[in-house]
Amino acid sequence: MTVTPKGKFIIDLELLDLENPIADIEAIRVQNPQRHEMEQLTAILYEDTELNVCAALKEVGEDEFWVRGHMPGMPIMPGVVMLEAVAQLSSFYSQKNDLLGAEMVGFGGVDDVKFRGIVTPGDQLILMVRLLKVRRSRMIVAAFQGVVDGSMVVEGTLKGIPIPVAAVEEMLAQKKATT
Repeated sequence: MTVTPKGKFIIDLELLDLENPIADIEAIRVQNPQRHEMEQLTAILYEDTELNVCAALKEVGEDEFWVRGHMPGMPIMPGVVMLEAVAQLSSFYSQKNDLLGAEMVGFGGVDDVKFRGIVTPGDQLILMVRLLKVRRSRMIVAAFQGVVDGSMVVEGTLKGIPIPVAAVEEMLAQKKATT
């Protein structure tokens, strides 16, 4: 359930300074494990721990892994990549502030997602999240929005869950041992 009134942004865009981010890619990497083509955030622009809101920038480049094939001659950022970017922003905020008490945060689901515009190479996608619910060791729920040139391109609600890193590593080791 998206709780932001229609036409309103989670964070006033005037508060976001694209030239002076509060965290760069190296600071994002401290919190988020994604690397290479799966890194979907360029910088963190804003954070308010009292309101539980955070904003980030995704500079959409000409060399993104999806540009060549989605769609040839008309590159449009896939919705699932937009959702991954929002999940990474939520994970960054959750991990930086130790909200879940987890070694890693994973994608738990999305609800009420609406795609309202397109994102193309050269765009600056502003992502915003507001935490609606935090259940330590269980789940976070966040309203999210994506904005390009002052227009909403995506919105919805997502869930983040703790990933049992040791259990996943053990499962992968067992798979490798049997192949």
